[in-house]
Amino acid sequence: METTWLTIGALLTVFTFSFLYKDNPFYKFAEHLVVGVSAGYFVVLLIRTNLVPIISQKMFVADRGWELDQWWYIIPLILGVMMWARFSKKLSWISRYPLALYIGVASALTIPLELKNRVVEQLQATVLKFKFDMSNPDFLGVPQGVWDIVVVIGVISCLIYFFFSKEHKGWFGGSAKVGIYTLMIAFGASFGYTVMARISLFIQRIQYLRDWISAISS
Repeated sequence: METTWLTIGALLTVFTFSFLYKDNPFYKFAEHLVVGVSAGYFVVLLIRTNLVPIISQKMFVADRGWELDQWWYIIPLILGVMMWARFSKKLSWISRYPLALYIGVASALTIPLELKNRVVEQLQATVLKFKFDMSNPDFLGVPQGVWDIVVVIGVISCLIYFFFSKEHKGWFGGSAKVGIYTLMIAFGASFGYTVMARISLFIQRIQYLRDWISAISS
């Protein structure tokens, strides 16, 4: 039985890699299988971990003969049912209300959190922890203070590059060009890291195929 599952995984891996040659029915089958299984899995997971516990433990108490307890959970349940009206041409307008409410609440919760995590804390980490220590060698034998200066220059030059209300000429344009180089270095490092991670996944699949060949040949 283990060899059977190894064979299925190996065939799906080969089907996926076949897209490197050209688009074909085998790749389409693997792609649709992944999307379908993932969608089905997460639907069942959400029902079992969210909907069923809310109905059987919070809104109604199963241990007390399904007595209505926290009745306010009926409101999001009704809103969720209203979103299904989107599949009806006549009643599709009903789905706009829960969708608008969801977008408004999600925006109100997400925007302050994103500003805090991606702006405020990033600025604090960039500025407040600098010591400009020139005594102790750090990365590549260069003192940490030098790297602190490099970070400050990089941050300021990147901000100048995105300042479009002033023409990029003179010292302002030179600073913006430094910002471009800084951004390209950051994008290149990020892309290189992504490629490295993908190559690691590719190596794992090749090792999987090797193990599969060893299993079926033994």
